[in-house]
Amino acid sequence: MRVAVIGAGYVGVVTAAGFAEFGNEVVCIDKIPDKVIMLGKGEIPFYEPGLKELVGKNLKEGRLVFSEGSFQAVKESLVIFIAVGTPPRGDGSADLSYVEEVAKEIAENLDEYKVVVTKSTVPVGTSLRIKEIIETHKNNSTHFDVASNPEFLREGSAVYDFMHPDRIVIGAESDAAKAILRDLYRPLYLRETPFVFTDLRTSELIKYASNSFLAMKISFINEIANLCDALRADVHVVAKGMGLDGRIGPKFLHPGPGFGGSCFPKDTMALSKMAKEAGYNFQLVDATIQVNKDQMERAVEKICQASGGKLKKAKIALLGLSFKPNTDDIRESPALYIAQRLIEEGCQLRVFDPAAMDNARMVLGDRCSYCKDSYEAAYKAQVMVVATEWNQFRNLNLARVKETMEGDNLVDLRNIYDPRRAQKLGFRYWGMGRR
Repeated sequence: MRVAVIGAGYVGVVTAAGFAEFGNEVVCIDKIPDKVIMLGKGEIPFYEPGLKELVGKNLKEGRLVFSEGSFQAVKESLVIFIAVGTPPRGDGSADLSYVEEVAKEIAENLDEYKVVVTKSTVPVGTSLRIKEIIETHKNNSTHFDVASNPEFLREGSAVYDFMHPDRIVIGAESDAAKAILRDLYRPLYLRETPFVFTDLRTSELIKYASNSFLAMKISFINEIANLCDALRADVHVVAKGMGLDGRIGPKFLHPGPGFGGSCFPKDTMALSKMAKEAGYNFQLVDATIQVNKDQMERAVEKICQASGGKLKKAKIALLGLSFKPNTDDIRESPALYIAQRLIEEGCQLRVFDPAAMDNARMVLGDRCSYCKDSYEAAYKAQVMVVATEWNQFRNLNLARVKETMEGDNLVDLRNIYDPRRAQKLGFRYWGMGRR
């Protein structure tokens, strides 16, 4: 099958490479020439494990092409995926200007039956809006279908998630569109991956509901961790006891400085905004958003306590800048927020991240020191802070870290260390909800 993916961002590139791996002929389109050239050489403009190899393989085998122009790709493809960005506006609503622009381009180049699929995360009703735009701007009577196929890709494991999804959600109005998309996903269908077929609006809402619920679990366990700090209980044992209940499950019950990234913050705000526009006050989502904001500030307060109650001129090492491990994404990153707040408070900050240093430098500038590894960051620090749970931080030689530090405070915002072991090595250990 010939497939076009419009938008060579994170979702677009993973989707294009994934469908090419399924044996389809895929063209991935973007308007930024440098990005298209880079991708055409098999170079990935962001960090995602396994994606470079997948893209390179399918480029070499001729199933994947990157292009600037959408004209020919639209004409030659049966299925067209819209995978452009939907960044948040100031009021929390999603900016659909890129989606609407693509819909107009598709309409202008429509000359035979196509299935236009929304892959971008969009507010409920957007797919119907796309259908309206195409109907308005097309210059012939060509029939087409619009479908919704939300993505559930986790940064850091997106290639695996595309190949081994928990479910495939497809919102469509016609049997023809459903059949074509089922055929496109045939390798997964044969593997008995669950398929959810529904209408356009419900499909769009599934994405927001899923992300908001996961964000709510994170905020809930962070609240429990804060309560554990106050009551001298152990949040890890609480989370384990909760997670063994099959109705709850263990995933996303890991306390920390808050959630970040390109999805949870944006999608919770968008769902809250959609609810208000529909005349409903979504109190749980609003509380989730507020708890997350408070949690990041609580992390700064914990660092301040470890620094003896003052941050000005404190020598602090910060390990981690990305919002989660295995990505260079710093969008809405709690670690980056903490770095900015520490700089504002006058700290002497030294930072290290395995992948996100270049991206962080564009935000933090020369207001902190960028180090080659964790040990250089810890040199003469009074406080060492673990803000992102990269695997390499889990296996640091803590004795070596302690020797190079000037102070003895270890603020473990991700609870990756054993408090007793850290204390035996001479650290004053500060965790999240741990005795």
